[in-house]
Amino acid sequence: MAEEKIKKAHNIIMESRENLTLSGVTEVESFDDRCIALYTTLGELVIKGRELHIGSVSVETGDMKINGEIWSLTYGDKDKQAPSTFLGKLFR
Repeated sequence: MAEEKIKKAHNIIMESRENLTLSGVTEVESFDDRCIALYTTLGELVIKGRELHIGSVSVETGDMKINGEIWSLTYGDKDKQAPSTFLGKLFR
């Protein structure tokens, strides 16, 4: 049971609006130097900024590091999970 709570944990640590450490990332939907759209265990998350770079990603743990000038973090629907099919992405 404690293991399930660890898998569901989603945390963000931001340092000086330049370094972002995330946990609980389940999928990266899209990314470029101005916007990173991803899914966490608690729903959608969109990170906007300038010169954004994904420093590291761990598929096993769901940890991610992002560097750049961070302007905003916007959460979407808490219950929305990553679309698993082409049709799911099309009608999103």
